[in-house]
Amino acid sequence: MRKIGFSQIIIFLSFFTAALILGIGTAYLLLGGLELGDFRGIVLVVGALIFVYLYAIALYRLFLRLMPLQEGEIPEHSRQESIYHIYLLFYLLLFYPIMRSGLPPAPLMRVFYLALGARLGHNTYSQGIIHDPPFIQVGANTLIGQNTLLIPHVIEGKRLAHYPIQIGNNVTIGANAVLLAGVNVGDDAIVATGAVVPKGTQLGSGEVWGGVPARLLRPRQGRHPK
Repeated sequence: MRKIGFSQIIIFLSFFTAALILGIGTAYLLLGGLELGDFRGIVLVVGALIFVYLYAIALYRLFLRLMPLQEGEIPEHSRQESIYHIYLLFYLLLFYPIMRSGLPPAPLMRVFYLALGARLGHNTYSQGIIHDPPFIQVGANTLIGQNTLLIPHVIEGKRLAHYPIQIGNNVTIGANAVLLAGVNVGDDAIVATGAVVPKGTQLGSGEVWGGVPARLLRPRQGRHPK
């Protein structure tokens, strides 16, 4: 695992401080003059927290727009490594706790993942954790089950890389499944509960996969496994 540098920490703290100042200031301006009685303190704190996150997401998206995080291998001591570490601080300190908590309902998590850069089709929802949302693309009418993990990054010793995960339309990903970097799932496919799909695996349309590591359990209708 590579060490995050002091300069990346300072840059992240600058963004976070800006989000704090803007969020607290906005909450005070919009809510400070309201007659809230005994709930004034609670409303102001909750409002400030919401606005801080909204500004943090906006600054995170601006950062990635100005300095995109590219797919593929990330060389040591490169500009991409610095970008990744700043992105990682946003993710670990601000966004991952919300994903991990399991408290927001699926419709709100859909909005949250879209805000973080995931591409989710119409009527697609996740009850699991989507790591690295900019590297996730999911089609329409797809369900990602409870506690499922989509992990498009590769961290192996000092090796660091991102390979997108693509999931088609009308796909069902069972609870507690794990999809690793570079996995491609075709339309109408099913990944069974608890399956672990290895890096780079290609699942064909209509196929059913399961197991650890995942293997083809049932081929597309009209086909038979070799």
